[in-house]
Amino acid sequence: MTDDNKDVAAAKPEGVHPQGPGLGGTANKGFPSTEGLTGGNRPVEYSNVVGEPTGEVDPEQAPVVRDERRGMFGATDGQDTSGYGGLKRTVAFPGATPRPYGGWYDEVVDRLAEATGTDLVERVVVHADELTLHVRREDLPVVMRALRDRPDLRFEMCMSVSGVHYPQEEGAELHVAYHLLSITHGGRRLRVEVTAPDSDPHIPSVVATYPAADWHERETWDMFGVIFDGHPSLTRILMPDDWAGHPQRKDYPLGGIPVEYKGGTVPPPDERRSYN
Repeated sequence: MTDDNKDVAAAKPEGVHPQGPGLGGTANKGFPSTEGLTGGNRPVEYSNVVGEPTGEVDPEQAPVVRDERRGMFGATDGQDTSGYGGLKRTVAFPGATPRPYGGWYDEVVDRLAEATGTDLVERVVVHADELTLHVRREDLPVVMRALRDRPDLRFEMCMSVSGVHYPQEEGAELHVAYHLLSITHGGRRLRVEVTAPDSDPHIPSVVATYPAADWHERETWDMFGVIFDGHPSLTRILMPDDWAGHPQRKDYPLGGIPVEYKGGTVPPPDERRSYN
């Protein structure tokens, strides 16, 4: 036997198919292990066998779990889209990023702390080459003015204001993200994110600092019910003035469709089947 054929003929330890769970493998023990492979030759392994995490993880850097989707919708592992297989998927967001953040991100965080006289940033997240600064809602006006006015920051433009609703995140169900752009510094972009509870959905308006946020905050109020304190005219912008509720909240009813057939109706999508 030549050296070239030695590895082929040798017995292989058992492992998990690199395609992961579902029809691709379901932790089949008959596939060769990839333990001996390194670098770009090593595939990403998945398994439907839940194991204990390896090593210690800083709680601040651990993924933030915000939802768990079950059944047909949102399940990506495997080929079973019927929902009868009990599919579920955890919706998790990246946790805090340790220093160094890389690129100009460290400089921005340091200059912001200098401008405000203290570190008002609760958490820094760098994910997909994007910088997100999580701050407390009461500190938002100070942080936004510093990001706009300080010469070595100069994020002159607020490009958009986005709302998100996470009903499972108790005490921080409503999220608002501000997307900023610096023309002075060659198109740098960052995101500032704040939260508010359903029971007290108030966040300070940034219209005094970024006038273009006027209509964006109105839309976020209209769709999610976030009350922007200090806004010059917080009225609906998409829905009629007398509309009840905020349609993009996850607890907003999806509605059904009357059907002219023996008094039948098509129920809302989230009520058509139950997989649990």
